[in-house]
Amino acid sequence: KDSGTSLLCIYGFFSTVKPLEPFLIPFLTGPDKNLTIEQVTNQIFPMWTYSYLAVLVPVFLLTDWLRYKPVVVFQCLVLFSATAMLLWCNGVPEMQAMQFTYGVVTSCDIAYFTYLYSVVELKHYQKATSYCRTAQLLGYTVGSVLGQILVSFELMSYNYIIVFTLVLTAIALITSILLPMPKTSMFFHQMRSASGETDGEGHVGTEEELQNNGQKDVAMKWPHDIPGGCGDVLLRLWRDFLQCFSSRTLLIWSAWWALATCGYNQTVNYVQSLWEYVEPSSNFTVYNGGVEALSNLFGEKKNTSTLISSLQLVNECMSTSMPLFHRFQIAAGLNMEHYAPVFGANTFCALVLQTIITSVVVDSSGLGVDIVTQFTVYGANFSIIALIFFLRGLYTTMCPKT
Repeated sequence: KDSGTSLLCIYGFFSTVKPLEPFLIPFLTGPDKNLTIEQVTNQIFPMWTYSYLAVLVPVFLLTDWLRYKPVVVFQCLVLFSATAMLLWCNGVPEMQAMQFTYGVVTSCDIAYFTYLYSVVELKHYQKATSYCRTAQLLGYTVGSVLGQILVSFELMSYNYIIVFTLVLTAIALITSILLPMPKTSMFFHQMRSASGETDGEGHVGTEEELQNNGQKDVAMKWPHDIPGGCGDVLLRLWRDFLQCFSSRTLLIWSAWWALATCGYNQTVNYVQSLWEYVEPSSNFTVYNGGVEALSNLFGEKKNTSTLISSLQLVNECMSTSMPLFHRFQIAAGLNMEHYAPVFGANTFCALVLQTIITSVVVDSSGLGVDIVTQFTVYGANFSIIALIFFLRGLYTTMCPKT
């Protein structure tokens, strides 16, 4: 188990060291690719959003069915392909294909932590999660700082930086192949009790039984596919979805999360275009890498805290309708099966909203507005969200339920 976590941390680090990422706009609009800022912003970058939305649901199901590791390996292979395309391909159609490929990489992120849940004991979940998140954060930060140093001191050209990134990705690929193969998954491959009986949902006994007997004392057999296959899994996910979102509190929080995530993703995706507009890289020394590094350091702690608070809220809402759930127990295996439909649905809704904004506002086939107008729209989006939830909070505070 420890070796699996260690290898996953190594993979998380090397797969996220991307020195060129903060300088993607200067690279694409510079002499290497000779693209215009309008082509990059309005024609190339939107493909990431479309790709992410298109493959999210299939990847979500395949990740569990294939038991995580194959998807982690596949993600690294696709990442290597996308980086190679960035190096050797030219022109708008080729760069659109590169962005579509990178959207597939992003959709496979779900395999990273779900793999962790399958190989780590429940009591070590939070500690293992913190290790893996730290590895990713360190990778992003090292990549940004390294990119800034290489660019500022002209130690490598952009093309050589990409070659260097390919080497790092190859190390991540080797690490992913060495990961041990999990024997179970949350939905398709369930652990069965020694008697071969489950509660009808694929769970192993009740919470009281797990507490009294201990996780290690429950004899397990090799995982079997749930009878009925994919149809039963989809039905079960649908029932979990309905049960989860029967809570009004969770429904309101999910709406906030989807709206905020949509705006955040749009801002991150196109902020380099805004930087290029304010201070063109051809006329100024850019410090994109330094900004990205600081953003990772200060933003990741907040993101991790938000994730934990979110899981706690999901668990708290579940406890009102399902007595077997501990309040604020993040690591329980019974809970994880209900977190999946909640965050899966929220991510899907955020991507749908993001796709609508991208196709209408950003895409050249839509309005294709300039970058300043785009960020005016994003700012308005955040302002409306803040106003709505501020008014609701004010109403809840001043008019408490009796």
